[in-house]
Amino acid sequence: MRPAHTFSVAPMMDWTDRHCRSFHRSLSRHALLYTEMVTADAVIHGDRERLIGFDEFEHPVALQLGGSDPDKLAEASRIAAGFGYREINLNVGCPSERVQSGAFGACLMREPDLVADCLTAMREAVDIPVTIKHRIGVDDDIPRDRLFSFVDRVAQSGVTTFIVHARKAILSGLSPKENRDVPPLDYELVAELKRAHPDLTIILNGGLDLPTALSELPRFDGVMLGRVAYQSPAELLQVDARIFGQGALRSPGQAAQEFRATIVKKLAQGVPLHAITRHMLGLFNGQPGARLWRRTLSERGPGARGPQAIEVFDEALAAVAGYRTVDA
Repeated sequence: MRPAHTFSVAPMMDWTDRHCRSFHRSLSRHALLYTEMVTADAVIHGDRERLIGFDEFEHPVALQLGGSDPDKLAEASRIAAGFGYREINLNVGCPSERVQSGAFGACLMREPDLVADCLTAMREAVDIPVTIKHRIGVDDDIPRDRLFSFVDRVAQSGVTTFIVHARKAILSGLSPKENRDVPPLDYELVAELKRAHPDLTIILNGGLDLPTALSELPRFDGVMLGRVAYQSPAELLQVDARIFGQGALRSPGQAAQEFRATIVKKLAQGVPLHAITRHMLGLFNGQPGARLWRRTLSERGPGARGPQAIEVFDEALAAVAGYRTVDA
């Protein structure tokens, strides 16, 4: 079977929390999942169980860290390794103002020596893989010059896996949302990087849907889906069979029914229904009843708590082509 990095779901702020990851894991047993970015300071000083806790069911799962202090990143990596994560990833791609103000994220592409120091410290602190996710450049950079010099320098840290979001980050003048759409994609440049570094693991990210990912995969060591995996999660139902060669194809209705038991368990633990089902709104996109599914969960889900809240989920699911739930 192919390595987990062959297909992964991107770390996405405010999206890929533990409930999202549990849902995505129910759709694909083999995709590599990532947490939201968590700052090193938060891991060291914050509520660790809330911030980086996860269920064993989520594996393989990796933690993405944000920061620019080698010592703090090393300490946060040690803590994360103790939690049982399979990989630690350093964020050098996020363009948000919140990240820039902390001197990390995409702005670190201008400081490859510091990034290399951070990754060296992280690698020395843990026995699990340390990887990096970054852009092809920032602001007025010539992407090829920035990307190749950055990777050349950072690889000296011993890190061998580079997840490349194939867009520039425009740090002044574009919002984080615009940074996901406006700068043009350049898959060819990332493919050139892979040809120049056959010894490195190069993962392509940025603007991919599943058909495009499948067509690009032969040129790379892996592909990473972001918004499409979140907004149209039914695409993940094809991953195990089409990429990893394992498992039978399931319908979104079957997946929802199978995930129902996990929802019931989480409701019994005090998790509000909406915290779980907000990640499921796009599951039936394009199918009859999809709008009512979304509306039921969006309107009634936020106030639904406790074991009885499963009735809201059942009502929403019944609206999709008359699908009926069956208690396990």
